[in-house]
Amino acid sequence: MISFLGFEKPIAELEARIADLRATAETGQLDLTADIDRLEKKSGALLKSTYAKLSPWQKTQVARHPQRPHFLDYVRLMFEDFMPLGGDRRFGEDQAILGGPARLNGRKVMLIGHEKGNDTASRLKHNFGMGKPEGYRKAIRLMEMASKFGLPVVTLVDTAGAFPGVEAEERGQSEAIARSTEACLALQVPMVAAIVGEGGSGGAVALASAERVLMLEHAVYSVISPEGASSILWRTPEKAPDAAEAMKVTAQDLLVLGVIDRIVPEPLGGAHRDPNAAAQTLASAIDEELDALANRRTDQLIAQREERFLKIGRG
Repeated sequence: MISFLGFEKPIAELEARIADLRATAETGQLDLTADIDRLEKKSGALLKSTYAKLSPWQKTQVARHPQRPHFLDYVRLMFEDFMPLGGDRRFGEDQAILGGPARLNGRKVMLIGHEKGNDTASRLKHNFGMGKPEGYRKAIRLMEMASKFGLPVVTLVDTAGAFPGVEAEERGQSEAIARSTEACLALQVPMVAAIVGEGGSGGAVALASAERVLMLEHAVYSVISPEGASSILWRTPEKAPDAAEAMKVTAQDLLVLGVIDRIVPEPLGGAHRDPNAAAQTLASAIDEELDALANRRTDQLIAQREERFLKIGRG
């Protein structure tokens, strides 16, 4: 059962009417096939028109949808032989950032990403995808391992930002994020990053400093959340829609600005409506990018990575 967002209320009402008609039809007393077909076409058209003109704030809501697929969903739907590796060899294990070797369409890769969880227990376990220093240090360890064994790195980014707690700051959160970003830029193997939900602040950049950055159609990527920007600029989170508009958080805006390299289409109505289709499209896109990078020399990869980030904002 799909959970509808606030702006999807007209669609939800149509879907409820369709469900009622189907329940009535199942009694066998009336033939409501024509009515159901008509409403289904109307609902589909409304869904298409709604998602064709989403505002940046509405896209933010879609990116945060509770049923949107996360890292472990993509592992299940896209990858084979995933072997999670834990620990940063300094402090402990962080369940917000997961990673390990895997296969994508037969290709060996090092897979790393944020996991938000999909219910109360798993969200608490994974800290809502907000990584701590040990998570970023684990990512560094896995990237270094990838360079050693010649495995291309694939990252799936989906976080509101790194964990801002006191204990994380005490363990060197900023330094860990900076070192993870540095590790991305210094990789001796190809790296492809995909923003699959939220890409928030340095917590996202630390896993997204790749030579090719992809972004799902309804994902968002920003230096701060719209609510955070609104609280700073207007002293209230209620201006978040205005902040989202001004910040250019959408894939469409970021492609124009050169922050990302490619938009990956989602199923109509968002990835949460058909996770399998979303995963297959994303898998194909990542595979194509890895193919294009496969024969590049190490110095070419590093130079491309550095150049793409240094030119951001230059116009």
